[in-house]
Amino acid sequence: MALAPIGALDVDLSAPLGSLTMPNPLSTASGCAGYGRELARFVPLDALGTVTTKTIMPYPRSGRATPRMAETPSGMLNAIGLQGSGIDAFVERELPWLAERGARVLVSIAGERLEEFTETVERLNGQPGVVGIEVNISCPNVADRGLVFACNPATSYDVVRAVRRVTDPELPVYAKLSPDVTSITEIAAACVQAGADGLSMINTSLGMAIDLDTLRPTLAGVTGGLSGPAIRPIAVRCVYQVHAAMLAGRIPQVPILGMGGIRTGRDALEFTLAGASGVAVGTALFNDPAAPLRILDELRALLAARGFARYVDAVGVAHRGDG
Repeated sequence: MALAPIGALDVDLSAPLGSLTMPNPLSTASGCAGYGRELARFVPLDALGTVTTKTIMPYPRSGRATPRMAETPSGMLNAIGLQGSGIDAFVERELPWLAERGARVLVSIAGERLEEFTETVERLNGQPGVVGIEVNISCPNVADRGLVFACNPATSYDVVRAVRRVTDPELPVYAKLSPDVTSITEIAAACVQAGADGLSMINTSLGMAIDLDTLRPTLAGVTGGLSGPAIRPIAVRCVYQVHAAMLAGRIPQVPILGMGGIRTGRDALEFTLAGASGVAVGTALFNDPAAPLRILDELRALLAARGFARYVDAVGVAHRGDG
């Protein structure tokens, strides 16, 4: 499908976040920009559609043993293990700092039990700068694999339902899904049925590497989450499948925040055409922290060259004619 080219500056990049509208579709992927302090040296945080925080739990957490990061072909493995300072420190120190800089904050939360998810989100209601909640039910690099609630539709439903019930009704709740499941559409359907206003797709995929010098696993925790360009085709497939299920009426239509190996505007457009209403940059930030603004410029030019006057008009275009 090709439309008449238009001027890049004429492209409206506005994008949905649940029922809200952000100035552009670009976010950071949770865990890759911390709480924004390092990234702010390279990118004005208010220039991004949203800033997704490192996942926050109700209590401080030291994470897993080192070594816990390793480079892999076209990607990286991490086994950080949801290290963080806890919700109290975030609300007292990090959130005011983000709000002062005009960041629109999508707060990623997690917990070991339902009560920990709800306890965390209740502390975020009414806080300045918070525009949404991302419920991380899919982190693969924790020692307790029981924390990966997204591997089961019933547990996914329970967590999202509990969070949605106690979250400010004006704040959209996104569920972050794992690619390491038999049917991601089944998990997505359970989350939307539970009240999710959107879906974040995808989290890292479980992987491992072996050190040929020590003859042992490279990571202290053996396995970790694989991210970067290596997983982009998997992520695009997941977004496409879930959006297709929405178009077919099997899942109510909600926005999808697509992520997984996005390095360029072309990558961002691919996710958009597959059905993502927004995109998040993660691993690319480690070697190119200014990537978000470059990707936005590239995306705008690509949309203009294809005749899209609005970003939202490109969402899901790859599905046209299917069936």
